[in-house]
Amino acid sequence: MPDAVVIGAGPNGLVAANLLADRGWTVDVLEAQDAPGGAVRSDRGVHPDHVNDLFSSFYPLAAASPVIRGLRLHEYGLTWSHAPAVVAHPLTDGRCAVLERDPDRTAEDLERFAPGDGDAWRELCALWDRVGGDALDALFTPFPPVRSGLRLAARLRGPDGLRLLRTALLPARRMGEETFAGDGGRLLLAGNALHADLSPETALGGGFGWLMCMLGQTVGFPVPTGGAGALTDALVRRLADRGVTVRCGRHVTEVVVRDGRAHGVRTADGETVTARRAVLADVPAPALYGELVAWEHLPDRVRDDMRRFQWDFATVKVDWALDRPVPWATEGPGRAGTVHLADGVDELTRFAAQIAMGLVPDRPFLIFGQMTTADPSRSPAGTESAWAYTHVPRTITGDAGPDGITGAWTPDDGQRMADRIEAVVERFAPGFRGTVRARRVLTPLTLEALDANLRGGAVNGGTTALHQQLVFRPVPGTGRPETPVRGLYLASASAHPGGGVHGAPGANAARAALHASGAPFATLLSAGQRLLTGRGGTPDGPRPNA
Repeated sequence: MPDAVVIGAGPNGLVAANLLADRGWTVDVLEAQDAPGGAVRSDRGVHPDHVNDLFSSFYPLAAASPVIRGLRLHEYGLTWSHAPAVVAHPLTDGRCAVLERDPDRTAEDLERFAPGDGDAWRELCALWDRVGGDALDALFTPFPPVRSGLRLAARLRGPDGLRLLRTALLPARRMGEETFAGDGGRLLLAGNALHADLSPETALGGGFGWLMCMLGQTVGFPVPTGGAGALTDALVRRLADRGVTVRCGRHVTEVVVRDGRAHGVRTADGETVTARRAVLADVPAPALYGELVAWEHLPDRVRDDMRRFQWDFATVKVDWALDRPVPWATEGPGRAGTVHLADGVDELTRFAAQIAMGLVPDRPFLIFGQMTTADPSRSPAGTESAWAYTHVPRTITGDAGPDGITGAWTPDDGQRMADRIEAVVERFAPGFRGTVRARRVLTPLTLEALDANLRGGAVNGGTTALHQQLVFRPVPGTGRPETPVRGLYLASASAHPGGGVHGAPGANAARAALHASGAPFATLLSAGQRLLTGRGGTPDGPRPNA
């Protein structure tokens, strides 16, 4: 009988299991898919000479996360690789905004768009240097973030604090207009905001875009050397070193609840796994409430809240094996790992408006990844492993383009959408189609089939919009991993602070379970039991952050 059962071996589930094992708990990790990793996996499924990441690729949040850093995954084989430049956003008129690791180089580039924009960029960087560390600490801990919040309050007394809060809540368009005279800085803010489902006109978009830009300046947008799966492999090896095995192909269908407490789980093949202390669920909130946990065990308000739960946009992704580098029409994109493709902020707004109306965008905004540029091990010299993804509505009412994409996501729908995506790349890189050796199309249905947490192609576990963040995530009054069922903790991106590969939801759930168990006595007892039974591990490793 393990101390804890972790449902799901995505990054949050694996982080949670590692932190519990560090404190001497025995842990059983159950994963429905045939391999661990969730949305952090890679393969050679496009072409045998090319490594492509199935889902996520660039990990600035992981590089900045104190949780991930505390696991010391370099001791388990993880190394990071960087492209020469972080992000590029070309325009069809030949200009290109480039985010560099060096803030002064970024400022010099933005100065070419408009005099004074370089200094404006340096001011944003100086503000981040002042508050960024505490802001990240606040982001990666349960709400309310007492310690980091007090430090931030001390740094920003009175009107300065209110001004920062206002800036963080600004839409990306407004923040760009207030800060920059030219297009360059505005493009970097708005393009990075759309890594989530925040349009240029959505509150919080400016703050999120600023966060992503500043992470690019400080830690870059690194990738795991050899493929995204190397990050998962390191997490799994670290667990194995502590005597924990990830059991794949084990689909959990029910959390066993008696007398208001979680006692374990049942799997699709009828196995019951009892947990002595806790069940941690790395699954979306709608998959936990009402599915794994029957409504009879939950307050009526939870059912009502789940009806209001908002998913983020659906996603379509195309992977390519290219026989040569992308033939960009302008300098800048060829050095960047991540390239944003939209011809200005207005085109970003047009794209987001079409999604809001239920239309498949006719000129989709693309986030384009050049993986061999970021990590030369991904494909032979002189070639490129690349991908692009875009968002589409979850419920499609029509096609803004001429191709009749229905939203049923049949193979024909997928191929037509991939052709449309390639047409966008051609606008900025004429001749791109001639470089394609092979391609793979991942529609919203494909993404969900490969990882059930990506329901309907949603990659962030629920919208990033302000009304479903902080104390509103995943439902009003929470912001923490505890659930209405004692001993059950939400450890997925549906919990605060949300999507991205940073491990915070898993770490927060592990911390809550440890606290509820009555550590340190329970921790020492469990550690002693592990030593007596020869299951390995040590209670001395990195602790969840206080």
